[in-house]
Amino acid sequence: MAAWEHLLPRRRWFLLSSLLLAAAAAAPVVHGYGGGGGLTVGFYKESCPQAEAIVREVVAAAVHDDPTTTAPLLRLHFHDCFVRGCEASVLINSTKTNTAEKDAKPNHTLDAFGVIDAAKEKLERKCPAVVSCADILAIAARDAVSLATKAVRQGRWSKDGNLYEVETGRRDGRVSSAKEAVTYLPDSFDGIRRLITRFASKGLSLKDLAVLSGAHALGNTHCPSIAKRLRNFTAHQNTDPTLDASYAAALRRRCRSARDNTTQLEMVPGSSTTFDAAYYRLVAERRGMFHSDEALLRNDVTRGLVHQYMASEEAFLRDFGASMVNMGRVGVLTGGQGEIRRRCAIVN
Repeated sequence: MAAWEHLLPRRRWFLLSSLLLAAAAAAPVVHGYGGGGGLTVGFYKESCPQAEAIVREVVAAAVHDDPTTTAPLLRLHFHDCFVRGCEASVLINSTKTNTAEKDAKPNHTLDAFGVIDAAKEKLERKCPAVVSCADILAIAARDAVSLATKAVRQGRWSKDGNLYEVETGRRDGRVSSAKEAVTYLPDSFDGIRRLITRFASKGLSLKDLAVLSGAHALGNTHCPSIAKRLRNFTAHQNTDPTLDASYAAALRRRCRSARDNTTQLEMVPGSSTTFDAAYYRLVAERRGMFHSDEALLRNDVTRGLVHQYMASEEAFLRDFGASMVNMGRVGVLTGGQGEIRRRCAIVN
Protein backbone atom coordinates (compact mmCIF):
# COMPACT_ATOMS: atom_id res chain seq x y z
CA MET A 1 0.00 0.00 0.00
CA ALA A 2 1.41 3.40 -0.96
CA ALA A 3 2.34 5.70 1.92
CA TRP A 4 -0.06 8.45 0.85
CA GLU A 5 -3.02 6.12 1.17
CA HIS A 6 -2.77 6.26 4.95
CA LEU A 7 -3.19 10.04 4.71
CA LEU A 8 -6.41 9.96 2.69
CA PRO A 9 -9.10 11.67 4.83
CA ARG A 10 -11.72 9.18 6.06
CA ARG A 11 -14.62 11.33 4.82
CA ARG A 12 -13.11 11.65 1.34
CA TRP A 13 -12.49 7.91 1.20
CA PHE A 14 -16.07 7.18 2.25
CA LEU A 15 -17.35 9.54 -0.45
CA LEU A 16 -15.21 7.90 -3.14
CA SER A 17 -16.46 4.43 -2.19
CA SER A 18 -20.08 5.68 -2.13
CA LEU A 19 -19.76 7.24 -5.57
CA LEU A 20 -18.28 4.07 -7.02
CA LEU A 21 -21.05 1.97 -5.51
CA ALA A 22 -23.69 4.33 -6.90
CA ALA A 23 -22.13 4.18 -10.35
CA ALA A 24 -22.03 0.40 -10.25
CA ALA A 25 -25.67 0.23 -9.19
CA ALA A 26 -26.81 2.69 -11.83
CA ALA A 27 -24.88 1.15 -14.71
CA PRO A 28 -26.82 -1.23 -16.95
CA VAL A 29 -25.78 -4.86 -17.01
CA VAL A 30 -23.77 -5.35 -20.19
CA HIS A 31 -23.97 -8.61 -22.11
CA GLY A 32 -22.11 -7.36 -25.15
CA TYR A 33 -24.90 -5.65 -27.09
CA GLY A 34 -25.57 -1.97 -27.61
CA GLY A 35 -22.03 -0.64 -27.79
CA GLY A 36 -20.51 2.30 -25.97
CA GLY A 37 -18.55 5.09 -27.64
CA GLY A 38 -19.42 3.94 -31.15
CA LEU A 39 -18.67 0.26 -30.53
CA THR A 40 -21.08 -2.49 -31.47
CA VAL A 41 -21.23 -6.27 -31.68
CA GLY A 42 -20.67 -7.36 -35.28
CA PHE A 43 -19.06 -4.13 -36.49
CA TYR A 44 -17.30 -6.00 -39.32
CA LYS A 45 -20.40 -7.89 -40.46
CA GLU A 46 -20.39 -6.13 -43.84
CA SER A 47 -16.79 -4.94 -44.24
CA CYS A 48 -15.03 -8.15 -43.17
CA PRO A 49 -17.55 -10.88 -42.26
CA GLN A 50 -14.87 -13.44 -41.35
CA ALA A 51 -12.87 -11.11 -39.09
CA GLU A 52 -13.69 -12.76 -35.76
CA ALA A 53 -13.44 -16.26 -37.22
CA ILE A 54 -9.95 -15.50 -38.55
CA VAL A 55 -8.77 -14.24 -35.17
CA ARG A 56 -10.34 -17.27 -33.47
CA GLU A 57 -8.54 -19.64 -35.85
CA VAL A 58 -5.16 -18.07 -35.08
CA VAL A 59 -5.75 -17.97 -31.31
CA ALA A 60 -7.04 -21.56 -31.22
CA ALA A 61 -3.95 -22.79 -33.08
CA ALA A 62 -1.66 -20.92 -30.68
CA VAL A 63 -3.47 -22.27 -27.60
CA HIS A 64 -3.39 -25.79 -29.05
CA ASP A 65 0.38 -25.54 -29.43
CA ASP A 66 0.84 -23.91 -26.00
CA PRO A 67 -2.09 -23.80 -23.55
CA THR A 68 -0.29 -21.12 -21.49
CA THR A 69 -0.83 -18.64 -24.35
CA THR A 70 -4.26 -17.72 -22.97
CA ALA A 71 -2.97 -15.62 -20.07
CA PRO A 72 -0.59 -13.45 -22.15
CA LEU A 73 -3.35 -12.68 -24.67
CA LEU A 74 -5.72 -11.63 -21.89
CA ARG A 75 -2.98 -9.58 -20.26
CA LEU A 76 -2.16 -7.72 -23.49
CA HIS A 77 -5.71 -6.39 -23.66
CA PHE A 78 -5.64 -5.32 -19.99
CA HIS A 79 -2.32 -3.52 -20.33
CA ASP A 80 -3.48 -1.82 -23.50
CA CYS A 81 -6.72 -0.47 -22.05
CA PHE A 82 -5.20 0.95 -18.87
CA VAL A 83 -2.81 3.23 -20.80
CA ARG A 84 -4.41 5.73 -23.21
CA GLY A 85 -7.41 3.40 -23.59
CA CYS A 86 -8.07 0.36 -25.77
CA GLU A 87 -6.30 1.59 -28.91
CA ALA A 88 -3.41 -0.88 -29.34
CA SER A 89 -0.65 1.47 -28.19
CA VAL A 90 0.84 -1.46 -26.25
CA LEU A 91 1.77 -3.09 -29.58
CA ILE A 92 3.81 -0.18 -31.00
CA ASN A 93 7.57 -0.61 -31.20
CA SER A 94 10.00 1.88 -29.68
CA THR A 95 11.98 4.15 -31.99
CA LYS A 96 15.24 6.05 -31.67
CA THR A 97 13.32 9.04 -30.34
CA ASN A 98 10.61 7.32 -28.27
CA THR A 99 10.45 4.50 -25.74
CA ALA A 100 7.09 2.81 -26.24
CA GLU A 101 4.79 1.09 -23.73
CA LYS A 102 5.98 -2.41 -24.50
CA ASP A 103 9.47 -1.46 -23.27
CA ALA A 104 8.26 -0.02 -19.94
CA LYS A 105 9.31 -2.06 -16.91
CA PRO A 106 5.75 -3.26 -16.06
CA ASN A 107 5.48 -4.64 -19.61
CA HIS A 108 8.79 -6.49 -19.82
CA THR A 109 6.99 -9.80 -19.22
CA LEU A 110 4.27 -9.26 -21.84
CA ASP A 111 4.07 -12.00 -24.44
CA ALA A 112 2.00 -13.33 -27.35
CA PHE A 113 2.72 -10.37 -29.65
CA GLY A 114 3.35 -12.95 -32.38
CA VAL A 115 -0.21 -14.25 -32.13
CA ILE A 116 -1.61 -10.75 -32.69
CA ASP A 117 0.76 -10.20 -35.62
CA ALA A 118 -0.26 -13.52 -37.19
CA ALA A 119 -3.93 -12.61 -36.93
CA LYS A 120 -3.28 -9.17 -38.40
CA GLU A 121 -1.34 -10.65 -41.32
CA LYS A 122 -4.23 -12.97 -42.20
CA LEU A 123 -6.78 -10.19 -41.87
CA GLU A 124 -4.77 -7.85 -44.10
CA ARG A 125 -4.74 -10.50 -46.82
CA LYS A 126 -8.50 -10.98 -46.52
CA CYS A 127 -9.66 -7.43 -45.73
CA PRO A 128 -6.86 -4.87 -46.22
CA ALA A 129 -6.92 -1.82 -43.93
CA VAL A 130 -10.26 -2.75 -42.32
CA VAL A 131 -9.76 -4.48 -38.96
CA SER A 132 -7.90 -2.54 -36.28
CA CYS A 133 -5.17 -3.96 -34.07
CA ALA A 134 -7.16 -2.70 -31.08
CA ASP A 135 -10.09 -4.90 -32.08
CA ILE A 136 -7.78 -7.86 -32.67
CA LEU A 137 -6.56 -7.49 -29.08
CA ALA A 138 -10.13 -7.42 -27.75
CA ILE A 139 -11.25 -10.40 -29.85
CA ALA A 140 -8.13 -12.42 -29.03
CA ALA A 141 -8.59 -11.82 -25.30
CA ARG A 142 -12.22 -12.99 -25.52
CA ASP A 143 -11.20 -16.05 -27.53
CA ALA A 144 -8.35 -16.92 -25.16
CA VAL A 145 -10.51 -16.86 -22.05
CA SER A 146 -13.33 -18.70 -23.86
CA LEU A 147 -10.98 -21.51 -24.88
CA ALA A 148 -9.74 -21.76 -21.28
CA THR A 149 -13.25 -22.00 -19.78
CA LYS A 150 -14.49 -25.58 -19.39
CA ALA A 151 -18.19 -24.72 -19.55
CA VAL A 152 -17.63 -22.90 -22.85
CA ARG A 153 -15.49 -25.64 -24.38
CA GLN A 154 -18.10 -28.25 -23.47
CA GLY A 155 -20.90 -26.22 -25.07
CA ARG A 156 -22.70 -25.62 -21.78
CA TRP A 157 -22.40 -21.81 -21.91
CA SER A 158 -23.25 -20.57 -25.39
CA LYS A 159 -23.95 -21.91 -28.86
CA ASP A 160 -21.22 -19.82 -30.47
CA GLY A 161 -18.40 -21.03 -28.22
CA ASN A 162 -17.82 -17.63 -26.63
CA LEU A 163 -17.88 -16.64 -22.97
CA TYR A 164 -19.24 -13.23 -24.03
CA GLU A 165 -19.85 -11.16 -27.14
CA VAL A 166 -17.10 -8.66 -27.87
CA GLU A 167 -17.85 -5.17 -29.15
CA THR A 168 -15.79 -3.95 -32.09
CA GLY A 169 -15.29 -0.73 -34.03
CA ARG A 170 -12.12 0.55 -32.33
CA ARG A 171 -9.41 2.33 -34.25
CA ASP A 172 -5.69 2.37 -33.51
CA GLY A 173 -3.78 5.12 -31.73
CA ARG A 174 -0.56 6.67 -32.96
CA VAL A 175 1.16 7.41 -29.63
CA SER A 176 2.84 5.02 -27.18
CA SER A 177 4.76 6.09 -24.08
CA ALA A 178 6.69 3.97 -21.60
CA LYS A 179 6.35 6.74 -18.99
CA GLU A 180 2.56 6.58 -19.26
CA ALA A 181 2.63 2.80 -18.80
CA VAL A 182 4.62 3.18 -15.58
CA THR A 183 2.18 5.84 -14.36
CA TYR A 184 -1.16 4.21 -15.16
CA LEU A 185 -0.78 0.44 -15.01
CA PRO A 186 -1.99 -1.20 -11.77
CA ASP A 187 0.86 -2.62 -9.71
CA SER A 188 0.96 -6.01 -7.99
CA PHE A 189 1.79 -4.21 -4.72
CA ASP A 190 -1.13 -1.77 -4.92
CA GLY A 191 -3.40 -1.59 -1.89
CA ILE A 192 -7.17 -1.46 -2.19
CA ARG A 193 -7.44 2.34 -2.16
CA ARG A 194 -4.86 2.71 -4.90
CA LEU A 195 -6.57 0.01 -6.97
CA ILE A 196 -9.98 1.64 -6.61
CA THR A 197 -8.52 5.00 -7.63
CA ARG A 198 -6.87 3.49 -10.71
CA PHE A 199 -10.03 1.69 -11.80
CA ALA A 200 -12.25 4.70 -11.09
CA SER A 201 -10.00 6.83 -13.32
CA LYS A 202 -11.01 4.52 -16.18
CA GLY A 203 -14.70 4.65 -15.31
CA LEU A 204 -14.60 1.15 -13.83
CA SER A 205 -16.43 0.22 -10.63
CA LEU A 206 -15.61 -1.70 -7.48
CA LYS A 207 -17.37 -4.67 -9.05
CA ASP A 208 -15.24 -4.40 -12.19
CA LEU A 209 -12.14 -4.36 -9.98
CA ALA A 210 -13.15 -7.54 -8.14
CA VAL A 211 -14.28 -9.30 -11.31
CA LEU A 212 -11.34 -8.41 -13.53
CA SER A 213 -8.90 -9.45 -10.80
CA GLY A 214 -10.25 -12.93 -11.51
CA ALA A 215 -8.12 -12.92 -14.66
CA HIS A 216 -5.37 -14.08 -12.29
CA ALA A 217 -7.01 -17.50 -12.53
CA LEU A 218 -4.86 -17.90 -15.63
CA GLY A 219 -1.11 -17.88 -16.04
CA ASN A 220 2.16 -17.94 -14.17
CA THR A 221 4.50 -15.48 -12.55
CA HIS A 222 8.17 -15.53 -11.53
CA CYS A 223 10.01 -15.10 -8.27
CA PRO A 224 11.00 -11.42 -8.71
CA SER A 225 7.29 -10.50 -8.84
CA ILE A 226 6.71 -11.73 -5.28
CA ALA A 227 10.20 -11.48 -3.78
CA LYS A 228 9.29 -8.53 -1.58
CA ARG A 229 6.34 -10.41 -0.08
CA LEU A 230 8.61 -13.30 0.90
CA ARG A 231 11.69 -11.59 2.30
CA ASN A 232 12.46 -8.19 3.82
CA PHE A 233 8.87 -7.01 3.45
CA THR A 234 9.49 -4.22 5.96
CA ALA A 235 12.16 -3.35 8.48
CA HIS A 236 10.14 -5.23 11.09
CA GLN A 237 8.40 -7.96 9.05
CA ASN A 238 10.38 -10.45 7.02
CA THR A 239 7.26 -11.76 5.24
CA ASP A 240 4.10 -9.95 4.18
CA PRO A 241 1.81 -10.67 7.14
CA THR A 242 -1.24 -10.72 4.85
CA LEU A 243 0.14 -13.82 3.08
CA ASP A 244 -0.70 -17.19 4.64
CA ALA A 245 2.42 -18.25 6.59
CA SER A 246 2.54 -21.86 5.35
CA TYR A 247 2.02 -20.75 1.75
CA ALA A 248 4.76 -18.12 2.13
CA ALA A 249 7.14 -20.80 3.44
CA ALA A 250 6.37 -23.04 0.44
CA LEU A 251 6.98 -20.15 -1.96
CA ARG A 252 10.28 -19.29 -0.26
CA ARG A 253 11.46 -22.87 -0.76
CA ARG A 254 10.76 -22.52 -4.48
CA CYS A 255 12.17 -19.00 -4.77
CA ARG A 256 15.65 -19.26 -3.32
CA SER A 257 16.69 -16.05 -5.04
CA ALA A 258 14.82 -12.81 -5.66
CA ARG A 259 16.43 -12.75 -9.11
CA ASP A 260 15.22 -16.20 -10.14
CA ASN A 261 13.51 -15.59 -13.49
CA THR A 262 13.45 -19.29 -14.37
CA THR A 263 11.14 -20.79 -11.76
CA GLN A 264 7.51 -20.51 -12.81
CA LEU A 265 4.84 -20.08 -10.16
CA GLU A 266 1.25 -20.88 -11.10
CA MET A 267 -1.16 -18.14 -10.11
CA VAL A 268 -3.63 -20.89 -9.18
CA PRO A 269 -1.61 -24.04 -8.44
CA GLY A 270 -2.81 -26.97 -10.51
CA SER A 271 -5.13 -25.04 -12.83
CA SER A 272 -3.21 -22.14 -14.34
CA THR A 273 -4.53 -22.90 -17.83
CA THR A 274 -8.17 -23.26 -16.73
CA PHE A 275 -10.37 -20.21 -16.32
CA ASP A 276 -12.68 -20.64 -13.34
CA ALA A 277 -13.46 -19.20 -9.91
CA ALA A 278 -10.70 -21.09 -8.02
CA TYR A 279 -8.75 -17.84 -7.72
CA TYR A 280 -11.29 -16.45 -5.26
CA ARG A 281 -10.87 -19.39 -2.91
CA LEU A 282 -7.14 -18.68 -2.80
CA VAL A 283 -7.77 -15.01 -2.10
CA ALA A 284 -10.13 -15.87 0.75
CA GLU A 285 -7.48 -18.19 2.20
CA ARG A 286 -4.85 -15.40 1.97
CA ARG A 287 -3.01 -17.36 -0.72
CA GLY A 288 -3.38 -14.89 -3.58
CA MET A 289 -0.02 -14.50 -5.27
CA PHE A 290 0.09 -10.70 -5.27
CA HIS A 291 -0.50 -8.10 -2.59
CA SER A 292 -3.13 -6.65 -4.92
CA ASP A 293 -5.01 -9.97 -4.76
CA GLU A 294 -5.15 -9.88 -0.97
CA ALA A 295 -6.24 -6.25 -1.18
CA LEU A 296 -9.69 -7.40 -2.33
CA LEU A 297 -10.35 -8.49 1.26
CA ARG A 298 -9.81 -4.91 2.51
CA ASN A 299 -13.08 -3.49 1.20
CA ASP A 300 -16.58 -4.63 2.12
CA VAL A 301 -17.83 -4.70 -1.48
CA THR A 302 -14.87 -6.47 -3.05
CA ARG A 303 -14.63 -8.91 -0.13
CA GLY A 304 -18.32 -9.73 -0.56
CA LEU A 305 -17.76 -10.43 -4.24
CA VAL A 306 -14.82 -12.72 -3.45
CA HIS A 307 -17.14 -14.88 -1.35
CA GLN A 308 -19.98 -14.63 -3.88
CA TYR A 309 -17.79 -15.96 -6.69
CA MET A 310 -16.42 -18.71 -4.47
CA ALA A 311 -20.01 -19.91 -4.11
CA SER A 312 -21.10 -19.41 -7.74
CA GLU A 313 -18.74 -19.86 -10.65
CA GLU A 314 -21.62 -19.15 -13.02
CA ALA A 315 -22.06 -15.69 -11.48
CA PHE A 316 -18.35 -15.01 -11.88
CA LEU A 317 -18.24 -16.06 -15.53
CA ARG A 318 -21.32 -13.99 -16.35
CA ASP A 319 -19.95 -10.92 -14.57
CA PHE A 320 -16.49 -11.35 -16.06
CA GLY A 321 -17.89 -11.04 -19.57
CA ALA A 322 -19.79 -7.88 -18.61
CA SER A 323 -16.72 -6.30 -16.99
CA MET A 324 -14.53 -7.17 -19.97
CA VAL A 325 -16.99 -5.31 -22.19
CA ASN A 326 -16.87 -2.37 -19.77
CA MET A 327 -13.08 -2.31 -19.84
CA GLY A 328 -13.06 -2.67 -23.62
CA ARG A 329 -14.90 0.66 -23.88
CA VAL A 330 -12.19 2.64 -22.06
CA GLY A 331 -10.70 5.48 -24.10
CA VAL A 332 -11.61 4.01 -27.48
CA LEU A 333 -10.99 5.77 -30.76
CA THR A 334 -13.83 5.43 -33.28
CA GLY A 335 -15.13 6.96 -36.50
CA GLY A 336 -12.48 9.21 -38.02
CA GLN A 337 -10.18 9.09 -34.99
CA GLY A 338 -6.84 7.33 -35.09
CA GLU A 339 -6.05 4.94 -37.92
CA ILE A 340 -6.17 1.30 -39.00
CA ARG A 341 -2.55 0.18 -38.78
CA ARG A 342 -1.26 -2.02 -41.57
CA ARG A 343 1.22 -3.57 -39.12
CA CYS A 344 0.38 -3.54 -35.44
CA ALA A 345 3.90 -2.68 -34.28
CA ILE A 346 4.33 0.36 -36.53
CA VAL A 347 2.14 3.42 -37.03
CA ASN A 348 1.21 4.14 -40.64
